[in-house]
Amino acid sequence: MLSLALLPWAHRTWTNSQRSRRTPSIGTELEEDRAFEHFDDRDDVHEMRETSVHEEGVPSGSMRERLSKARGMISARLSGIRGGPVNSSMWEELEEVLILADVGVDTTLDLVNRLQDRAEAEKLEKGTDLLEALKAQMKNDLSRDRELSLTASKGTVPVWLFVGVNGVGKTTSIGKVARRLTDDGLNVLLAAGDTFRAAAAEQLEKWANNCGADFVRGSEGADPSSVIYDAAEAALAREVDVVLADTAGRLHNKVNLMEELAKVRRVADREPGQVSEVLLVIDATTGQNGLSQAKEFTEAVGVTGVVLTKLDGSAKGGIVFAVERELDLPVKLVGLGEGDLDLVDFDPESFVEALFGDD
Repeated sequence: MLSLALLPWAHRTWTNSQRSRRTPSIGTELEEDRAFEHFDDRDDVHEMRETSVHEEGVPSGSMRERLSKARGMISARLSGIRGGPVNSSMWEELEEVLILADVGVDTTLDLVNRLQDRAEAEKLEKGTDLLEALKAQMKNDLSRDRELSLTASKGTVPVWLFVGVNGVGKTTSIGKVARRLTDDGLNVLLAAGDTFRAAAAEQLEKWANNCGADFVRGSEGADPSSVIYDAAEAALAREVDVVLADTAGRLHNKVNLMEELAKVRRVADREPGQVSEVLLVIDATTGQNGLSQAKEFTEAVGVTGVVLTKLDGSAKGGIVFAVERELDLPVKLVGLGEGDLDLVDFDPESFVEALFGDD
């Protein structure tokens, strides 16, 4: 354990110096881990697809452009409302649009009921005015603190735990967050806490090498809690600013996974580590199914925020509203592409305008 903490800082210095001279592919072939049959091999394949295109540089396009798939579906259905009067059939159309956008039935009914009260109070008669009121209401509903915390007590290191089922892009998200933080000048350590899937550790190590982060892993099948604890010790000795820890991601209805994650959460919060974020990674293309995942993980580990991946690939996107209302969890980061810099801070105003703004 102490040997990890005493590893020289030269590793980080060397990797930073090499960074400009290499362009490795994060998505090289990943070996399927067959040591544990209760894992679905398709999860590794899914991760490979997400990382097979490694793109450097700034993210391309605005949120409006990147959400064109969802915007196209919603905009086509809003055109009739935008050009018509406020009446009973229009309310039904609006409910249908929101439900199709994956906002969720309960969240949709709440949105529409409050909008009806406002329309009556302000005597709104045109569809265009009603949609403006809807956007204002949505932006207000999404107004909350989304800052990622790097706060930790003196003598401890902040730890961010990433949780989620296999195949949602969890390991890739950790790599992209590491890239963001190292670009901002922070010293980062990646901890391979998913010890049941060798491919996850290999993939995470490639990300660490690419962005100049430190990396700690255990042997295959090792206790995930001990790996993350060792990572926190190493991070304190190396004066690292934050530990980003991967975790196992078996199916969320497996009780043993939740018990394991609860243990990881407790151990990660012991000195010298201090858990400052527990980020649940959800694939936006799964829609409402992501809510059941979120509920299970929140009960087990106390999720502090959501990372919504593949939002650009979803024809819906309304899951954002359901997550925030039904789970009272802030969406902190969203994935808008496969490039290193395409995992961005969630901006509610840009998001609402991208989905419901005028053409």
